[in-house]
Amino acid sequence: MYEPIRSKSVHSTMAGSTTDFPHRSRDEELDIQLAGHLAALLAVTDELRALAPDTGLDTAADRLAEQVTRLRGGRAPVRLQVAATRAEPRPAALHRRAHTLAARALVVAASRADTAVAILTAERMDAHSAALEPRELAAG
Repeated sequence: MYEPIRSKSVHSTMAGSTTDFPHRSRDEELDIQLAGHLAALLAVTDELRALAPDTGLDTAADRLAEQVTRLRGGRAPVRLQVAATRAEPRPAALHRRAHTLAARALVVAASRADTAVAILTAERMDAHSAALEPRELAAG
């Protein structure tokens, strides 16, 4: 019914057996993805710290920075410098964003079996949920 393919695939002839570009393992890709999620969570945490200084947030930010540095092979993350004065503080939106980022990081940490990051992100999810509860109950 169909004629068999007689020539090599374009993809196999173009790629051949060259190793012109680096290939990453699944673990390396997950490390990069996890470091990105944690760096984003760190940025939101730094922004929350600027709005309302808190020792719990300070500790969390330090722990997040430590994990990002570990995942990036010793390269420390860029820390966000946010002015404490804002026209319109939005801590509830920041807590929701942080909760979402922590959840994404938790999924990646679980898939790569990184217990330290999984525990840290679960703690951050709990903290951001707790920070939202009184505000959402008062608004509802």
